[in-house]
Amino acid sequence: MEGREDDERAGDPRGGRAGWTPAEVLALRRRLGLSQAAMARRLGVRQQTVSDWETGLHRPRGPSARLLRLLAEERAPYDAGPGDAP
Repeated sequence: MEGREDDERAGDPRGGRAGWTPAEVLALRRRLGLSQAAMARRLGVRQQTVSDWETGLHRPRGPSARLLRLLAEERAPYDAGPGDAP
């Protein structure tokens, strides 16, 4: 399984560190301009789950951590340049 972990770390915008910290989850949500409820809908979890991650009660793991990584790779609306409009 070592190769799989290396592959996952290679695409990790947080530099390969294990786990999401509460501050990282909060910063990602704010960067994307999402409420906790909207982020929860995008991830397929409850709003309370997002709140628990942001307060440090629980940490995202497994599929949730992977989905957060995918969200982190998305560009926020204000990240788009003038020629990037759809």
